[in-house]
Amino acid sequence: METRKLGVGIVGGGYMGKAHAVAMQAVGAVFDTKLRPSLEMVCTTTPEGAIRKAAELGFKSSTANWRDLVRNPDVEAIVIASPQKTHLDIATAAFELGKPVFCEKPLGRDLTDSRAMTRAAEAAGCINMVGFNYIRTPASQLAREIIEAGEIGEISYIRGEHTEDFFADPLIPATWRTQGRANGTMGDLSPHIINASQALAGPMERVLAEIETVVKERPDANGQMQTVTNDDHAQIMCRFQSGALGSFYVSRTAFGRKMGYAYEIFGTKGAIRFDQEDQNALWLYEGGQPVAREGFKKILTGPHHPDYVNFCLGPGHGTGYQDQIIIEAKDFLTAIETGENLWPTFADGLYVNQVVEAAWQSNDSKSWIDLQNV
Repeated sequence: METRKLGVGIVGGGYMGKAHAVAMQAVGAVFDTKLRPSLEMVCTTTPEGAIRKAAELGFKSSTANWRDLVRNPDVEAIVIASPQKTHLDIATAAFELGKPVFCEKPLGRDLTDSRAMTRAAEAAGCINMVGFNYIRTPASQLAREIIEAGEIGEISYIRGEHTEDFFADPLIPATWRTQGRANGTMGDLSPHIINASQALAGPMERVLAEIETVVKERPDANGQMQTVTNDDHAQIMCRFQSGALGSFYVSRTAFGRKMGYAYEIFGTKGAIRFDQEDQNALWLYEGGQPVAREGFKKILTGPHHPDYVNFCLGPGHGTGYQDQIIIEAKDFLTAIETGENLWPTFADGLYVNQVVEAAWQSNDSKSWIDLQNV
């Protein structure tokens, strides 16, 4: 297959910036893509840091000004892996130049930003994708296939969670993550499980939510107590447009949970269970079994499941977190190559922001909120 180079620029050199840089370097070899990314430029907050990241990650050049990256003629596609407050300006500038954009979740820092970004993407007609990587594991892709094939019947209920414990200890110091609504649990963790519910059960119709700050003060670097200005955990009840019921819990103070991205789905013919901490297994219950054989069946992912075989020929050997980012990169490159957007687009990211905003409105009003009114 004939291949061609695609110049890529990444805004952000931290945790996710590195993950996307590694993915762009590996994706051509893993999936034999027609477009082969070339790491042209990286942008971080300081010139010295950008130079260091360019050397570390293999970029040809660096900058501390994202506008230089967007305008660079060698940068044909842009990955935004910087804080939410920067997403709108970077994406808008890229679309004005006709450049495809992959933006890390959440799409914008709030609903207003996300609406503006979606309008800009649609007006420019550019390829756009938002970064929800957990739903791309082979096991969760398999869950979608099972649901869409009707194997567990019509969904009646979905329970989901995204729980972690990085702020469970009250003595963990205050950081930027403890300041501002966009950096709280509803802004940080809830988008992933909301996106999962969208993929597995379709769009929500209305929500009822309670959102709280568990640890209201944390010590700063000098040991002085600082007020935490955002949320630690939340519970959300919902009704889906399909008629199914749902409930979700998100938390950054859930002791013992490291990557508690999990869901349980009940249908009229069976059920599914999944937990990201065991990401290479999907549990399936098929109704109609003999009583002595009833129970969930553990399915280990392998070469016959979506996107697995490109990483490994051995069933049960498993894929990991970085592989999810490589799958994202493959989907983004495929969209650019074909000129057709692939899920999840900015519009899908906007939907997630609408659910988050509806949850906040519900928390404040102590009432159900219809998504169509948000």
